[in-house]
Amino acid sequence: MTPGFLESASNALAGILDLGRTRFELFGTELREELARLAATVLGGLAVVVLIALGLAFGATAFILTVSEANRFPATLGVAALFLLAAGIVALQVRRMTGAKPRAFDATISELQRDLNAIRS
Repeated sequence: MTPGFLESASNALAGILDLGRTRFELFGTELREELARLAATVLGGLAVVVLIALGLAFGATAFILTVSEANRFPATLGVAALFLLAAGIVALQVRRMTGAKPRAFDATISELQRDLNAIRS
């Protein structure tokens, strides 16, 4: 083996390792961003859910108490049906929103695909 060949192979390996390190750094950055976004979304979502539940509970209670005593049972059934309908609409919206989200780590996957294509060429 010639010294030039070993040096060339060493440089190629160093380039591949450097490229791999860069890709893993990108992956780590995307992972941290996804985790931070997920934590903020979960905490914000929980706060919103609790506040909305409290508001709806107090509003429904106030509505039911203002209705005459003879009509309280139908009013209670109506409020319950309204809550169930709202829950169904929200569930459909959440399902639609989760289907529209881009894949996680899309930038890392596309960079790795480009690297693989470059290595094959």
